[in-house]
Amino acid sequence: MDYSRGIVKLIDYLYSLGHRRIGFVGHHAILGPINEGMRAVVEAVARIPSLEVRTAANADTLEGGRLATRALLSSAFRPTAIVCVNDFTAVGALRELRERGLRVPEDVSVTGFDNVKISEFCCPALTTVHIPRDRVGHIMCDFLIARPSADETIAEIVIDPELVLRDSTGPANETLL
Repeated sequence: MDYSRGIVKLIDYLYSLGHRRIGFVGHHAILGPINEGMRAVVEAVARIPSLEVRTAANADTLEGGRLATRALLSSAFRPTAIVCVNDFTAVGALRELRERGLRVPEDVSVTGFDNVKISEFCCPALTTVHIPRDRVGHIMCDFLIARPSADETIAEIVIDPELVLRDSTGPANETLL
């Protein structure tokens, strides 16, 4: 999966809506998804000098997304949009924003990543990046079945993720800019 390409799509979309201050909510993990996600965000933002980005991280859970968003909002930084490392942390972010009396997307836009089923059922429905798990599974199975020997070179297949627009994103709130 081209994670970086998915982040670029999110950042470009938010920029087109007028967002210039973006928070990135990640999670602490031994395998480094926060580093990969942050690296992708930094690369995407480097193309647009007028963007300001801050990050916060916590556990890879609903509560972790909530606590990371709380940390982000407790600073002097006031994001008009929050990009979350995955949909679960985004649902936690939505709860923290709601508890602070902030409206999504009127005050702050929120995005996720993965397009898990909960993203279309939370309120508001979450703008996210779709990871085509079925397609990935089929490609892996086809490769493993067709592979005649273990000595062959492994091919790299990169899938371009799809941006799924839902109700959690909207134009940047001019009064917050």
